[in-house]
Amino acid sequence: MRAWSAVVACVVSISGCGGPSDGPTQSVCPPPSDSLLTYDNFGKAFMRKYCVQCHAATVSGQARNMAPAGSDFDTLEGIKARLPNIDAWAAAGPAFTNRLMPPKGEYAKPTDEERQKLGEWLACGAR
Repeated sequence: MRAWSAVVACVVSISGCGGPSDGPTQSVCPPPSDSLLTYDNFGKAFMRKYCVQCHAATVSGQARNMAPAGSDFDTLEGIKARLPNIDAWAAAGPAFTNRLMPPKGEYAKPTDEERQKLGEWLACGAR
């Protein structure tokens, strides 16, 4: 539990947490003709599969597993409000492959390819 508290402290303050998977991925948005990822064809399903078990406005108390209040990914607006955080904790790109979220345990984990798609989608503004 103590280690999990340290992770939560890092999530809340993003800066100052060391380690191999704790930075911006430096993902870039490809030209419009090449970028096919949207909320409807990628983001919504990704968030439902990997994130909203803890990061949803309808989840409270211990069921959030220490996900910060207001860090809710069950709407596009909620996702857009946290783009840099999502990138730094769950996406992949040329600089980092971030695997801190979802946390270890019973949660499904995205593949590195899915994390790369997440990084691209976020870099394109999560449209």
